[in-house]
Amino acid sequence: MADLKSYDLLILGGGPGGYVAAIKAAQLGMKVSCVEKDRLGGICLNWGCIPSKALLKSAEVMWTFKESKEYGITYDGLKVDFKKVIKRSRDAANRLSNGVEYLFKKNKIEKISGTGKFVAPAKLSVSDASGKEVALVSAKSIIISTGARPRDLPGIKIDREKVITSSEAMILESIPKSMVIIGAGAIGAEFAYFYNAFGTKVTLVEMMPTILPVEDAEVTALLEREFRKQGIEVLTQTKVESAGAVGDGVAVKVSNGKGIQELKADIALVAIGIQGNSDGIGLEGIGVQVEKSWVKVDKSNYRTGVEGVYAIGDVIGPPWLAHVASAEGIRCVEGIAGVETEVLDYNSIPGCTYCQPQVASIGFTEAKAKELGYETKIGRFPFTANGKAIATNEAVGFVKLIFDAKYGELLGAHIVGHGATEAIAELGVAKKLETTPYEILRTVHAHPTLSEAIMEAAEEAVGHAIDI
Repeated sequence: MADLKSYDLLILGGGPGGYVAAIKAAQLGMKVSCVEKDRLGGICLNWGCIPSKALLKSAEVMWTFKESKEYGITYDGLKVDFKKVIKRSRDAANRLSNGVEYLFKKNKIEKISGTGKFVAPAKLSVSDASGKEVALVSAKSIIISTGARPRDLPGIKIDREKVITSSEAMILESIPKSMVIIGAGAIGAEFAYFYNAFGTKVTLVEMMPTILPVEDAEVTALLEREFRKQGIEVLTQTKVESAGAVGDGVAVKVSNGKGIQELKADIALVAIGIQGNSDGIGLEGIGVQVEKSWVKVDKSNYRTGVEGVYAIGDVIGPPWLAHVASAEGIRCVEGIAGVETEVLDYNSIPGCTYCQPQVASIGFTEAKAKELGYETKIGRFPFTANGKAIATNEAVGFVKLIFDAKYGELLGAHIVGHGATEAIAELGVAKKLETTPYEILRTVHAHPTLSEAIMEAAEEAVGHAIDI
């Protein structure tokens, strides 16, 4: 048996929740250790957020070449080195993971490589890949930050070769001629854009009435139109009955108002269904409650029902976003340390989809605001009336702001268009500061910029529109 090591804080999982919590705890003077079986940074940094954005940048460059005549530029002999596209993505992930390793050393955080399992409420056994115990650790406080993984779905046989997940989609050796993407949430929409840009015939299947079902209806309607213009086949209100490898490709059986049909392709990407990584870590033995794979916590302080045991990030359920996990990690550690903190406002979490046009939002959709009984003032401003958008040939999309008519509170903000995922930060600050439309429209925005559309949407909400 390994010698027992003791810490102030032990973190199980080194993803965007775990590693941020570890650094914050070290800054607050705690002796910290993090148990991680793979590379630091978790799925987000190594197989999600970062490498996928590198791929999407390559797709954006590809589209720029395709549309270069619009800019007065022509070329001959366009070639794609797909292996280099993939390598650049992997290099970005590796660089940032190495950066987290450096931050751990800088902050004197000990990384213990292996899989951790509770043997008591304050004690973990850590094993290597062969099952051999390599460490026995205890701590005053333990944070579970083990994330989530794709979930098996009835009728869908994920073999990671022909029926794949997002992880395999980021490292394909060649461009498939055709692909069926099951699920049109953020991951599905981003991969649809990426592979379509490189010539794959993409069919995007979504059970709900719209793609990106959590977004505002006006936004999703525009994005769906743009996807169709780009050549992506979009099937909404369509249920996947089964999917599996057949011969050299896949067969995906779907049903909708037109009946049952079979879609054939080289590859099927499953972009729906995840489950928390709460199994196999000994939670049942110490009394931590788990419901449908999600660890139950009090979201004001992230405590489980077991003294000294906390949980953050994807393993506690939606929203499954890296920046949420990081925010939860900081607040959890501050609570443990007894320093001033605040409860996370889950209605002020930005959501971003990085296809083109990009989609970004915060707060309520128009439908949700009405459902909750708000009387609203809504301002819209199209990029077709924005000087910078016209000059850069990025005039698709709009800004939509939803205000409470009574008090002027910003209830929701929605942007679809180029740069939307960057512009949403201004509205996050505005919402945090309880800004009214008058304060936004009186804030002088630089001209020409895409962000002027935010100012002009606020103007339109109160009937003071200048440019429309």
